[in-house]
Amino acid sequence: MSRLLAAITTVAVAAALAVGAALGVVALLEATPDQPNTPLITYENAGAER
Repeated sequence: MSRLLAAITTVAVAAALAVGAALGVVALLEATPDQPNTPLITYENAGAER
């Protein structure tokens, strides 16, 4: 019976750690600011410099 209890406890702790790690990764990804979507090159006035 003690082996069964140890196995169940190990599985429960491992599942709790996996869920905690997943939530931590999601929280870290949500915390990073979004990068601005500005183009590096614009072609609006490409022909104006002739």
